[in-house]
Amino acid sequence: MTDIKSMLPEELAEYMVTIGQPKYRANQIFRWLHTVGVGFDGMTDISKSLRDKLKESCFVPDVSVAAKQVSAIDGTVKYLFRLYDDEYIESVFMRYHHGNTLCISTQAGCRMGCKFCASTLKGLKRNLLAAEMISQIQAAEKDTGERVSGVVLMGMGEPLDNYDNVLKFLRLVNHPKGLNIGHRHISLSTCGLVNNIRRLAEEKLQITLSVSLHAPNDELRQSIMPIANKYSVDELLQACRDYEKITGRRTSFEYALISGVTDTTALADELGKKLKGSLCHVNLIPVNEIKERSYKTASRAAAAAFIKVLEGYGITATVRRKLGSDISAACGQLRDEHESLVN
Repeated sequence: MTDIKSMLPEELAEYMVTIGQPKYRANQIFRWLHTVGVGFDGMTDISKSLRDKLKESCFVPDVSVAAKQVSAIDGTVKYLFRLYDDEYIESVFMRYHHGNTLCISTQAGCRMGCKFCASTLKGLKRNLLAAEMISQIQAAEKDTGERVSGVVLMGMGEPLDNYDNVLKFLRLVNHPKGLNIGHRHISLSTCGLVNNIRRLAEEKLQITLSVSLHAPNDELRQSIMPIANKYSVDELLQACRDYEKITGRRTSFEYALISGVTDTTALADELGKKLKGSLCHVNLIPVNEIKERSYKTASRAAAAAFIKVLEGYGITATVRRKLGSDISAACGQLRDEHESLVN
């Protein structure tokens, strides 16, 4: 079966020709799939015979809401989505004064093994299709009745470990005939796959690269992030500097504040020396506490001291606003809770 929803309009036009249809049908079908968000049965300006033909050879990998949690504090919505093959992923709908942002998943599970993350506890099940990333946005918009104007690829999975599907998603979501979300409103988070950061730079997309650094040196980073055994901190930072030069876009570094592990002023000083002179921002993240790990969130005082040290090196740093603190907002938690109940 052909994944018709992951096709760009020009690819869809060529596919129409292969099944004996005029190319203009592609624009009609693309609009139904991406702007309206319906399957074959809802395509009212397409003949029934063509719809039946498409149903025989194609599928639309949409998602459905299996469960959701709504924060009583700030209205953040955490979704557990069911995929067509009964795998589960998570997305988070967040309201900001500048618009709504959806944090989407790019894989069912994750194989990166970062010790502070719930997404990786059960490993990687499979990569998501580009259409399944689009469908998360459409499902959240349909459920909330509100438009999503920004996207962060920061949910379950490592986006650059699913490079081709993620790149296709970035082209689809930005397409003027589709959701038309500007690349400057999209952030892609990676734990640091240096080879694919360099590949992405050559695409010259205007997305924000958000790098999960979490430690300023190899020894500490290797103890919490297995990817650090393949790429050193210096290799990763050089790739980020090159990305900035090629794209003109500032890199955002994510740094999890784990009490007694990553939150000392000595580490802040080391990080400041590494990043001094770089076009970057440091996003400090109070680590989400998960029952399978012993890590604890750093104190506000530790965060403030960390920021002060970085500012001394001319580096801007902020503590990420924690939305949905009264729900299972850490990626992977809601899926694990669901699987524990059904298994």
